[in-house]
Amino acid sequence: MVIPDFVFSRLPKIIFGSGKFKLLPEIIKEQAQHVLLVTGKHSFRRTCQWNLLIENLNAQGTVWQDFIIAAEPSPALIDEAVQANADNNIDLLVAIGGGSVIDAGKAISAMLTLQAPVQEYLEGVGNKKHPGNKLPFIAVPTTSGTGTEATKNASLSQVGKTGFKKSLRHDNFVPDIALLDPQLSVSCPKEITANCGMDAFAQLLESYVSPKSTPLTDALAISGLEAIRDSLLTAYQENGNIEARAGMAYAALLSGITLAHAGLGIVHSLSSTIGGYCTIPHGVICGTLLGPGMKMNIEKLKQQGKASFSSLHKHAKVGALLRKQPLKDVFQGCEWLLQTIAEWKTFLKLPGLKSFGMESSDVEHLASETPIRNNPVHLETEDIQNILLENLKS
Repeated sequence: MVIPDFVFSRLPKIIFGSGKFKLLPEIIKEQAQHVLLVTGKHSFRRTCQWNLLIENLNAQGTVWQDFIIAAEPSPALIDEAVQANADNNIDLLVAIGGGSVIDAGKAISAMLTLQAPVQEYLEGVGNKKHPGNKLPFIAVPTTSGTGTEATKNASLSQVGKTGFKKSLRHDNFVPDIALLDPQLSVSCPKEITANCGMDAFAQLLESYVSPKSTPLTDALAISGLEAIRDSLLTAYQENGNIEARAGMAYAALLSGITLAHAGLGIVHSLSSTIGGYCTIPHGVICGTLLGPGMKMNIEKLKQQGKASFSSLHKHAKVGALLRKQPLKDVFQGCEWLLQTIAEWKTFLKLPGLKSFGMESSDVEHLASETPIRNNPVHLETEDIQNILLENLKS
């Protein structure tokens, strides 16, 4: 077997298991005297875990500040957080929440060392390169979706007709510690469980069929896809099912690792474009576009014939995996994949883009602004338009 030349970038120290959140106060005590806690607005702060964390921090004499992330983070919000904490002697940042909270935490930890406008350092927007210094950073996900606890980028959005969704990125921005406790996701509303779960699913699938995939990322993606298959629908139906929640936390973590090393395709390219254009939850965009996106990829791969057989086979392999069936026919496997995506979209009650005000008149602009990166097959602008139009019909 010929092993391709690839190198994994750094990963966080991973603490994984039910009940592990109780270790956080002691971890903080070992590392810092002044900590900034970045959280979402309501969900986690209403739990007993939040109250217990604050009680323990106060009891051990840790000085803490907090900052709330109420939506997907914008450059202005990051600048506000940095300005509010510039003189607080923060020596550790802990982000506890979903992907938006952890992305915001990454960006704040990076920009507190510079105290400059973050937009100047965003890929494709600013003209400065971040030197990579940051405050020590702990990521504690309370949802299972983006896998950002294992990646080096923080996604920031400025929403509007001329808006953008871009990354602040450096190898050093990978969290120092990722603490994953499936009990923290029990309080997740069903729609958040669905949206985040489909995001993780899309990331695992797109990284698996990416032309940049490797045997190592493939193995991780397959393991994550098996966990999604066995856990997503159960977690959606049974909030308190810790086994299912653990399976989703594991899948999301792996999706972050695989996307960081293999890249993502058309679905996530569109999610970035749409995320800067209008206010739609990232997981909804990914989940609702996954069906038409994969359908277009498979159709284009079929048109290429033998030259694309290996990529088509990978799509089919996922279809067979999700159905728990042996793969005997590649076309049947691809059909299983599309059928399963459609069934899950219906079961999880994912809304279409039209529900958020998107119209067919937006399609041409969005398609023309969407770059094609790491997709298994080349797509023309017209193909991208058709992906969006198919979703708007539903």
